[in-house]
Amino acid sequence: MFSQDDDSTGVVMGVVFGVIALVISLIIGITIYQKNKAVKAQTATAAVAAPAATNMPAAGAAAAAGATQAKSDAAMDAAARAAAGAAAVVVENGVVKFFFASGKSELPEGGPQALVDIIAAAKTGKKAVVSGYVDSTGSAAQNKELAKLRAFAVRDLLKASGVAEDKIELKKPEDIQAGAGAAARRVEVTLQ
Repeated sequence: MFSQDDDSTGVVMGVVFGVIALVISLIIGITIYQKNKAVKAQTATAAVAAPAATNMPAAGAAAAAGATQAKSDAAMDAAARAAAGAAAVVVENGVVKFFFASGKSELPEGGPQALVDIIAAAKTGKKAVVSGYVDSTGSAAQNKELAKLRAFAVRDLLKASGVAEDKIELKKPEDIQAGAGAAARRVEVTLQ
């Protein structure tokens, strides 16, 4: 019923379709890689452009509009790192949350960029409120001291960024025992 030519034609067609599928997959993969590379470059550019935005309103508005997606992606990455126990900084609804590694008070990367809006508002007269949380696991005295060191590190970052000391308020949170994990190893900065 089928000849040998039909079998070899089927094999050749299978190979051709396989090669076509491979080429299409390669093109899609390269496109995704380049898009991710562009987003990372855009994030880096937005971080560099952010301080200049306070001096050049039009450029700042353009940078903010172009960096919105990059900020969203960066916030998701930072939240994932914080959930995994690594140091990270996240901005949620105007609240800057610094998550610290267990037992550490070193600021996570990205702090100055995350504080841009807080810094700008503090320079116009608003007050930056810094509030640290305490981990309930381990030594209570050591954790309380570590929470204070973390809050001081964020305060010092604000001061180094040009915020006057009288525009920074250190405040104990309502619930001093924030539980365990990343949520308990955080310092929040809000505006008042």
